Amino acid sequence: MKSLNKDIIIAVDGYSSCGKSTFARAIAEELNYLYVDSGAMYRAVALYCLRNNIIINGTFELVRIIRALALIDIEFKFNEQSLKYETFLNNENVEEDIRSVEVSEVVSLISKIREVREKILILQRRLGERKGIVMDGRDIGTVVFPEAELKIFMTADVDIRAKRRYDELKEKGLEVSLSEIKKNIEERDHQDVNRKESPLAKADDAVELDNSNMTPAEQMVWFRMIMSRFHK
Repeated sequence: MKSLNKDIIIAVDGYSSCGKSTFARAIAEELNYLYVDSGAMYRAVALYCLRNNIIINGTFELVRIIRALALIDIEFKFNEQSLKYETFLNNENVEEDIRSVEVSEVVSLISKIREVREKILILQRRLGERKGIVMDGRDIGTVVFPEAELKIFMTADVDIRAKRRYDELKEKGLEVSLSEIKKNIEERDHQDVNRKESPLAKADDAVELDNSNMTPAEQMVWFRMIMSRFHK
């Protein structure tokens, strides 16, 4: 895999709870590419707004958020100890902070704002200028990097996605309902597909990966087969 003649951009899109982040991270590790969690970028904006009292009790003034965007810079740097790329907000490592419940509760509000999406788009494209990047999200292959050399669209049966999410939360000691998780995933799917700004859609030239009955190892076997075209 390391014999590629050139670095490329790999876009990984798809439905929620399909394991996009895990898969994209594994690809990046295999190719020694930069991995970018697009969701982390929206979380970083949300964190900035919370810290600066721009969002209070779930409410905000749109004009204040728009003004704040000029003061926000987001990067991903490799941590030699964790061996992972971590999120930096204005040169501060905020990887743990952006995963807080407080941020999770408001990030959906942030991601719906057109000006925020435009700002994130600029940052995302800047990260991809040198290529050698794997980015996962909902609109990477259609909006962020329509010129990406490899676009992967992930999907899986909703019942399987719900069970995976259920098992993940149970392992963390959380009491959850499988039926409620499935309902939430179905609602998220509907919102992702029908939202006005950058809806979830499979790019015309994307290859589809239905990982309903695949292990992470089997997904990487599939990926290597797809990547073999770049050796020809």
